[in-house]
Amino acid sequence: MSSSVLSCWFNGIDAKEVIIESDISKGSPFFNIVGLPEKSVKESKDRVSTVLKNNGWVPMNKKIIVNLAPADVKKTGSHFDLPIAISLLLEQNIIKEESLSDYIIMGELSLEGEIRRVNGVLSAGVLAKSKEKILIIPQQNYNEASLIKGLKILNFKNIKEVVSFFKGEYTPQYQKEDNYSRQNNFHSIYDVDFSEVAGQYHVKRALEISSAGGHNVLMVGPPGSGKSMLAKRIPTILPEMSLNEIIETTRIYSIANRLGENRPFIKERPFRSPHHTISDIGLIGGGQPPSPGEVSLAHNGVLFLDEMPEFKRSALEVLRQPLEDREVSIVRASSSVKFPSRFILIGAMNPCTDTISGEECPHYIRQRYYNRLSKPLLDRIDIIIEVPRVKVEEISSSEKRESSERIKKRVEKARNFQNQRFGDSIKTNSLMNKKEIKKFVNLNESSKKLLNYSIERFSLSARSYDKIIKLSRTIADIEGEERILESHIAEAIQYRVYEDSLLF
Repeated sequence: MSSSVLSCWFNGIDAKEVIIESDISKGSPFFNIVGLPEKSVKESKDRVSTVLKNNGWVPMNKKIIVNLAPADVKKTGSHFDLPIAISLLLEQNIIKEESLSDYIIMGELSLEGEIRRVNGVLSAGVLAKSKEKILIIPQQNYNEASLIKGLKILNFKNIKEVVSFFKGEYTPQYQKEDNYSRQNNFHSIYDVDFSEVAGQYHVKRALEISSAGGHNVLMVGPPGSGKSMLAKRIPTILPEMSLNEIIETTRIYSIANRLGENRPFIKERPFRSPHHTISDIGLIGGGQPPSPGEVSLAHNGVLFLDEMPEFKRSALEVLRQPLEDREVSIVRASSSVKFPSRFILIGAMNPCTDTISGEECPHYIRQRYYNRLSKPLLDRIDIIIEVPRVKVEEISSSEKRESSERIKKRVEKARNFQNQRFGDSIKTNSLMNKKEIKKFVNLNESSKKLLNYSIERFSLSARSYDKIIKLSRTIADIEGEERILESHIAEAIQYRVYEDSLLF
C-alpha cells in the first residue's frame, strides 16, 4: 500500500499540485524517483535517504519507489525533499496520520535534517489558499509566505519538529494571518532624488507624464547629458506598490531565486538595467526549466535600456510581445509557460559619435543609427525626447530643484483619476485601446482642430494619432482636468513631432 502527501510544481509563476506517492517493499536495495523528475529532484533520494537512515527511521535495504503525479510534466527544484521524506515516514507508520491531504509541504533537507529555504513559496501559498490547505514550509521562508492574507502557515527548523508535529508530540502555533506585512511599512526609501538633477526641466516633465500614464520613453542625447541619471530616478516618482503588486512581483523574484532572508519580498518598484550584451533568453526569459528574464524582473517597475541601438537586433525584437501583451509566453516542444511583464520601457541613445566638439552630427549618421531600431519596436514607444547637454550655469546654480516627493504627488493624483476611470480593466492610459479611447476621451472643438491640423501639417502616422490622445489624457489627469484641452494636445504633439521628424 502506497502513502501520499501533497507538494507542488511550477508552471511559470503558478504553482500546481503534485501528489507524492511512496512504496516500500521487500527486494534488492533500490531507491528510485519516477514522474519526470529533473536532476535536482533525482538528487533528493540521496539527501532524503541519508537523513532517514541517520535517524533510524526507514531501513535503506529495501525497494523504495517514489512517484510524482501527474507523471506527464517535468518536476524541478529541491523543495521535494521534505514531502518525499514525510511520505516515506507515513509508509513506515512512523507518522500515524491516515491522510496528509490537508497540507502542502515544501522544504529542502540538509544531511543533518535541517530544513532549508526554497524558491516559489509565495506561489505555493497562493495555491494552498485557493485549495484551503495548510502550508508547511521552512522557517526561513515564513516572511515571504506571510504576505498572503488568510493563509495558514506552519514553519519548521528541522524534520524532527515536523515528525513530532504529525505524531502529536509538538504543537506549533499557527502564525497570525498577514502578520509580517501588517507590521512593516511598505513606504519605499531611495538613495536618489530628482532634486539632484540639474536643468533638463522638459525631460523631467516628460518622465512625469510617462510615470503618470505608464508611457514608454526614448531619450536621445550625447553622453554626459544625464540620461542614465534621469532614468534611475523614475522609480522615486512612481506610486507605492499595492499589496497585490508586491505579491505579483515577489512571486517572480521567488521563482527566479532572487530573494533571501534579508529580502523576503519586493516592496520597491524594480529598476532593471541590463547590459547591451545580454542574450535573448536573458532579456525575455527561458532556459530549462524556463526562468524569468529581465522583462519579467522589471514587472510593475522600469526596464532601462541604455544605448538601446547597441543591443542585438534579435533581443530588441523579442520586446515587442511583452510591450504589447504585458506578458511573456515561452513555448517549448513539451510545455508552454507565461511570465507577467508589465513595465515602463525607458530607452536611451546617443546618435552621434562626436562627443567632444558638441557639433551636430550629419543627418545620414543619425539616420543610420536610428535605423538600428525597427519601426514595429518604435511603435511601442510613446515619447521621444531630446536630452541636451546641461549648461554650466544650471549645474552651478543654487536654485532649489523640485524633489521626487513633489513630483510623485502629482503622479499619484493622476493615477487615482485613472483607477476611478478604468476600475480593474486596465491600469494606465497607455493601455487604452480604441474602445476605451472612444469612451473616456473627450475633445472640445478647438482640441480636435489642433489635432487634425497637426496630423496633416506634420504628416503624422495613425499610430501617432492614438498616442497623442493617450498622452493628452495623461497630461489632463496630471492637471486635474476632466476634458482634454488645446494646451494638452499641443504638449503631446511635440513628443510625436520630434519622433517623426528625426526618425522617418
